[in-house]
Amino acid sequence: MHRWVYSAFVILLWSCSPPTPAHEGKTPLAVARALMERAGKCALITIDSTGHPQVRTMDPFLPDPDFTIWLATNPDSRKVTQLSSNQRVTLYYADYDNGYVSVYGLAELVEDVVAKKKYWKEEWKSFYPNYPNDYLLIKVRPLRLEMIDYQAGYAGDSLTWQPEVIWLEGSLEVE
Repeated sequence: MHRWVYSAFVILLWSCSPPTPAHEGKTPLAVARALMERAGKCALITIDSTGHPQVRTMDPFLPDPDFTIWLATNPDSRKVTQLSSNQRVTLYYADYDNGYVSVYGLAELVEDVVAKKKYWKEEWKSFYPNYPNDYLLIKVRPLRLEMIDYQAGYAGDSLTWQPEVIWLEGSLEVE
């Protein structure tokens, strides 16, 4: 009887142990990029004129090699007004079964026609019937990422729950 209880206890401990790091050979940025790709959509968080966060779901492009993230919007949207006043943003990518990536950065509104052609999805035609005139890009230059990816072995600090932090450049000071 005791051996059975001991065996069951060992199996229980083994099944509850944290995942083996699967990120061997993968950089934290590569793990973050993979999670962002799995998530697909993200939440864009801006700050309104009263200082309150405003959240909306977006369909971003995958990060560029330098991790710049591009999104699109209507030039008359509230987010354009908010970004004109405060360029600080957060992007939140959720893989609800596995973790998340939060991107903290600075946003820039881009009207360049060449960039608009590069960052365009044909499935958006119904949203932008007068493309490229009613289409504006948001370029997010990330400064810091925070990530939890249980599958890849990034579970955060077990005591403080601090996620993996990746500094890309500088600080969140507005230039």
